[in-house]
Parts: sequence; C-alpha cells; structure tokens
Amino acid sequence: MASNLATPGVYIEEKSSFGTSVVPVATAIPAFVGYTEKALRGTKSLTNVPTKISNFGEFVELFGGAPNTLFSISQPNKSKPKPAAKEGDTPAAKADAAKTGSSEYSLEMDMDTRYLMYDAIRLYFVNGGSDCYIVSVGSYSDKISSKALNDVAVGGGLAALEKFTEPTILVIPEAILLTETDCYSVQAAMLQHCGYKMKNRFAVLDVYNGNSERTFDNNDIVDKFREGVGSNFLSWGAAYYPSLNTTIVNSSEIDYTRIKNPKDLIDVLNAEVDENLASDNISAARAQGIKSEIAKISTTTEPDLIKSLQSTLTVISPKLNSILADMADELNVLPPSPAMAGAYCMVDNSINVAKSPANLSLGSVISPSVNINNENQEELNLPLNGKAINAIRSFTGKGTLVWGARTLEGNSKDYRYISVRRTMTYLEQSIKFAAEAYVFSPNNATTWSSLRATVYNFLNNQWSSGILVGSTPQDAFEIEIGLGSTMTSTDILDGILKMTVKVAIVRPAEFIVITFEQQQQKS
Repeated sequence: MASNLATPGVYIEEKSSFGTSVVPVATAIPAFVGYTEKALRGTKSLTNVPTKISNFGEFVELFGGAPNTLFSISQPNKSKPKPAAKEGDTPAAKADAAKTGSSEYSLEMDMDTRYLMYDAIRLYFVNGGSDCYIVSVGSYSDKISSKALNDVAVGGGLAALEKFTEPTILVIPEAILLTETDCYSVQAAMLQHCGYKMKNRFAVLDVYNGNSERTFDNNDIVDKFREGVGSNFLSWGAAYYPSLNTTIVNSSEIDYTRIKNPKDLIDVLNAEVDENLASDNISAARAQGIKSEIAKISTTTEPDLIKSLQSTLTVISPKLNSILADMADELNVLPPSPAMAGAYCMVDNSINVAKSPANLSLGSVISPSVNINNENQEELNLPLNGKAINAIRSFTGKGTLVWGARTLEGNSKDYRYISVRRTMTYLEQSIKFAAEAYVFSPNNATTWSSLRATVYNFLNNQWSSGILVGSTPQDAFEIEIGLGSTMTSTDILDGILKMTVKVAIVRPAEFIVITFEQQQQKS
C-alpha cells in the first residue's frame, strides 16, 4: 500500500510477479600466463595486468610479435681438409680436392631464446578459441622464471588473476620450458589456484618433455609428472600427452639470421656447392658465383638487404631450404594445452559445457609427436593412482583426435570427468551470483520461496537444454531450503541462510559395449 493516503485520489502500486533470474556465467574464458614481446596499451604498461582480447590481431597490437628463437648449426661429419689439387688431375678430382667439409648438419635450438606464448595463442584461436585473458609476466629479454609465473610475493601471473572472476580456464604453456622441478611447482600452483583460491576455473596441463616416448622406468615422463603435481585439488585440472606437431609456424617466417653461428652455416652451404661441383651438377664459374652470395651472410645487416639475400639463397641453395624447414619443424612442436583450451571454447560455444572436449579433431596439427595405441593408452587412462593423462592420438582416416576426457582425479566417482567438474562449476557460479541479490534480505519464508523459485527456474532451463539428466525435472535436480530442512533456529539467529541443491549431471559414454549373440531361426 502507498505510504501516505492523506489526499483523496487513485494510487498505483506495482508488484514483481516473476522474481529474479539467474544469468548463466561464461564457461569458456581462458587465461594465458606467459612472456610476450611487449605489454603496452599506448604508453600504459600491461605487465602482470590481466587483459581481455577477442582475436589474434588484438594480441599482436597489445603484446607484440613472435620471438626470435635462435639455432646453432654444426657439421657432425665434417671431414678433414684434403690435399691440394695437383697438375694433371681431372676436373672431378680437382673439385673433390677443393671440398673441405660435409653439407650434412645438425641443429640445436637455443632454449634461452625459446618462448611459447605467441604461437600458443595462434594455436588457441585456430582451434576455436574466442575471448580470453592474457597475463604478460615479462618480455623476450627476460629469462623464464617460475617466480614470475606464480609467486604471490612478487605479484606473479597467478596472483594477478586472483582479482578477476571471469576466467574459467587456466593455461601456462611456458611452464614446460622451466626446469623439471620448477615446472611441477608451477603446475601444482595452478591446481591450487583453481581448486582452493578461486574455485571457478579449470587448469589445463602439459606433461613435461611431452614430445618424448615413455620409458616405463624411474625416468618415465608420465610417472614423474604424476609424482610432481602432487595430490591436491586434482579434480580441478586435466593433463594431455603427447606434444603436437603443428603447422602454426611457416618456414617463410624464418630466415638465415636465426642461425647464431653464421660462419658454420656458410661452411655447410659451401660444402653443398662443392658436392654439386664434384658431381658436375654445376660449373666452376657457377659455383664461385653461388659462394660469393653465400659469403654475404656474414656481412649483410640491413633488414631489406637480408630479405633480398634470403630470397636469393632460397632459390640457389636447396640445403638452406632444408635447414629452414628443419627449424620450422622444431618450432612447430608445441604443447597441447593451448589447442585444448581452444577446443574447450569451441565445444562450449557450439554445444554446451556438459559435452566432453574429446573425440575432436585438432586444427593445424599434423600429428602427435608420439604415437599411442590402445595398449599404450590403458595405463594413461586407468592408472592405479587415478591420475589419468588424456591421450592425443592419430587415427587412420580421421586425423589427430583428443582421445580422453578425464580429470587428474580419475578414481573419483564425483569428478572423474572434465565435463562433470566444469558443469558443476558452471552451476555453482551461476547460482552464486544470482543469490547475491538476496544478501541482507529478511531470513524468512518469503525470501526462501523467492530464492528457491529463482534457482528452480534456472535448473529447469539447464535440464531442458540437456545439461542435467532425468525424465522429469524432479529426477534431474532437487532444492531444499527452510527452517527444519536446511536451517536451525540457531542458524537464523546467526544470520545464516542455507540452501541445498542436488543435481544429476549428464556423464560421457566413455566405454560403449555392444553385445552380439546369435538367435535361432524363427521363420
């Protein structure tokens, strides 16, 4: 009723008929923590500032381009100098005498110049990624450090994310570039961040040395990973193995300046020329001309001249093309976590969070770096300690597929599956934000009824969309609230309102068993 009915007239009073509603929280907002070329919005530093982007162009604008990863080249089969040519030698003998080395080579990546964030973001977007957060903890002039990634005392990347509630997935691909001990320390901190501090996000982890075969001894990479990440908050994360051979980095993005010892590169390329000369594939004059171009490698410094020389050398030297391709192959070996973050987003946005991110083909991926068959995967999926590792496998005619959907807590009946853990988090966070509207409301039957109706409508919608399972809403969920049900008189005196929500979440059909038997002829 109107508060003051002193003056005769007509008074309008409106009442809310439908109560409040629950706005579903986003489920596919990854946060990437790592190193970038820069971290600037204009003149404002974005270092350790979680920054939301929507596409790869925004990433480049704010965080810069690719790292200049360097390689060392060597000639493992380099021969000793041969005696000088003598008068009367045949042309082939003279050419062979001029040959002072082998064009065979080996490459070694300089790990101090290796950074993964740039290519990880490319892999994320090409696999269906959308909005995400970037936390740049340093530049390419910094050495990758576990403290910068997760140390609260120095305001590391994980600490910076504690003030943001929107991210729902956590990825730190550069953890595998740390020492083995530091990598496990960061990954354990990721699980703690997700399951203890925030309780609203899910960690996607990579196996350290994930491009190596398993050895099934004391140095087995999977067993060491399981021991390293510990035993806490395992349901809040999932791990994937092996690493991926991708096509993210094209050989055209790489030039000869990536070789940090140009003199040895010149020797390798000159050896190729000598071999062609000895085989009469080119003339002596042509060989001399090619060598003069190769010699420019050590003196050319201007960017435009480097680009021009690169174009020339790739035409006249197949060996250089082979070297560039080999460097691209090494740079294209990437951890699976960025691709999986993209896959999570793609599944959530196209279907829903209850769909397992598995049996999916990964984009820009040629193959897993290690081939896994059914027998190999048994122990990965069903270990005695329950710490399941999700396999990424190559199937003939299907491509590279994600063939696992388990959290690290594989022995848990509650949170064995990634989709169940993430669905429960989605329901919890959505209802939590809706319930905040009732804080400080009277702790009486009116408030209980309104809150129950709000949650009921939300869960009924989730049941209709297939996230909850049951033939009726009553089978799919149950809500309890009220004095004598979830609260005591003491609770009400203490200002505590308690509500219990039970949900039946749909689970994946991980194992499909089809039974066949013969029946007797009936007609």
